[in-house]
Amino acid sequence: MTDSNAHEFTVSELAGALKRTVEDTYGHVRVRGELGRVTIARSGHIYMDLKDEKAVISSIVWKGVAGRLSFRPEEGLEVIAEGKLTTYPGRSQYQLVISKLEPAGAGALMALLEERRKKLTNEGLFAEEKKKPLPFLPEVIGVVTSPTGAVIKDILHRLQDRFPRHVLLWPVLVQGDKAAAQITAAIEGFNNIKDGDAVPKPDLLIIARGGGSVEDLWSFNEEEVVRAAFNCTIPIISAIGHESDWTLLDLVADMRAPTPTGAAEMAVPVRADIAAGLDENGLRLRSGLRRLLETKDMALTSARRGLPNLEDLLNAAAQRFDYAIERLSSGLGRRIDRARLDLTQASSGLRSNTLLNAINQRKQTISSLSARLRPAIKRDIVRRKELLRSTVKLLAALSHKSILGRGFALVHGANGKLITRANSLTDGQQVSLEFVDGKKTAIIGGDKTIAKRVIKKPKPTEPDQGSLF
Repeated sequence: MTDSNAHEFTVSELAGALKRTVEDTYGHVRVRGELGRVTIARSGHIYMDLKDEKAVISSIVWKGVAGRLSFRPEEGLEVIAEGKLTTYPGRSQYQLVISKLEPAGAGALMALLEERRKKLTNEGLFAEEKKKPLPFLPEVIGVVTSPTGAVIKDILHRLQDRFPRHVLLWPVLVQGDKAAAQITAAIEGFNNIKDGDAVPKPDLLIIARGGGSVEDLWSFNEEEVVRAAFNCTIPIISAIGHESDWTLLDLVADMRAPTPTGAAEMAVPVRADIAAGLDENGLRLRSGLRRLLETKDMALTSARRGLPNLEDLLNAAAQRFDYAIERLSSGLGRRIDRARLDLTQASSGLRSNTLLNAINQRKQTISSLSARLRPAIKRDIVRRKELLRSTVKLLAALSHKSILGRGFALVHGANGKLITRANSLTDGQQVSLEFVDGKKTAIIGGDKTIAKRVIKKPKPTEPDQGSLF
């Protein structure tokens, strides 16, 4: 064992000594590099890697500092970080605690902005056909901006001058790391209001902010804000910065105003101009109606001159009516007299005795006719009976039954059809023979068949040998 005068440290003592040495030596540094991995913890702290082509330094932005950043750190962005270098004894590593973070010049942010613009353009978020028309006179206007400052005052003042409307303010931060989330929540909150809710849903949204640098306006370039505006069903006017400034929100909005005051002018018309226009249109309407009435009156006067006097027309018609009544009265009298005469003449021949005599005469005629017709009918019936008897006898004589009684038979095939020709039969065919007293079944066969079936050859007789007895 070798003796040594070197001080013996514990692990914690050595780690603490290293930490103090590093912090004392690098208590304030300014580092330029590219952001690598960027992680935002639930606590609000931001963990990131600051790197160049040869080395990587782990870095952290505490929650309080992260809320004051003018932009959201993203991987690939070149930045300048200020802070102190320290160690983390639990993992034997050093890290940079950042107190200030800014892009490495406006060029870095503009490059990131252009890259994001191309991406969202390819997705169709900025297409003109997707933009919604602004309402002519919205009843309710929603404003998303800071509750303090000149922007909201300018908008309200301009609306009051032009055409006062019901304004709903959704207060948000317009700068810093938390601004994008609040602006997104405001747009989505207005869009999610339903009909019948306690708060009316706006017909138009104005998203506004005063002027500033690229870093100051960066919240309106965040992708979540742009997508929320694209998905909003309410028309949006963007009024971010000055006329020379532009953000991605300006590209996705349905209308871009150069200033917040210009946004208020786009939102509503001038009430005095509308009133003047209504008055002018009223005068033109009244003047046109007056000219129309005068023209129609002249046309009516001209048409009236060509019409006959109404009294003359009525008098002539009344005279014709009187003549018609007079003719009708005299004609009806004559017609009634003629009908009465015809009725008298017709009724003169309709006496009761005359009718009884005619009825009795008809009865006598019917009785004499009946007395003559009865014998003739009886003779005709007898004659027809004799004719029927002779017909029945003739039918019996001509019936095939009488022929069968003399020894004949009828031959029927299997289907019951009468067979009249021998050559229509074949050997072995079954037939039905009808006799006078019934039917029998028979099999047809040739001479040889008959000989085999009917004629039996006698057995040869043995010669008579006589008897021994």
